[in-house]
Amino acid sequence: MELTSEVNRITETIIGCAYRVHQTLGHGFLEKVYENALRIELEEAGLNVQQQVPIQVWYRGRPVGEYFADLLVEGQVIVEIKAVRELTKEHEVQLVHYLTATGIEDGLLINFGPSVDVKRKFRTFIPRKAK
Repeated sequence: MELTSEVNRITETIIGCAYRVHQTLGHGFLEKVYENALRIELEEAGLNVQQQVPIQVWYRGRPVGEYFADLLVEGQVIVEIKAVRELTKEHEVQLVHYLTATGIEDGLLINFGPSVDVKRKFRTFIPRKAK
């Protein structure tokens, strides 16, 4: 799977907006505050943003669970927001499950902790290029 320049542009814009939100608000607020502020930044950057998008999990053709992605940007990038001291593997796995359930390839896990921490995750494994 090749990453498109369009998805790279979207993710770069999201990350830049996240830094602006953190610079303005600092840390210590609840996740919902950062989610709302990031949505505003992204919309002002000209991106189409859906908030609290339902994700249905299916098993043998039947729904077995429902989650809500914090943000879906341009229908191509799921953004999961945290406001914790540091991210854990469980946070990363949560985002990968969202990608798997939706079929969306690209996701960002953004933590508005003491500093902004961003992890980019993919539904499909993408090997790093040899250096």
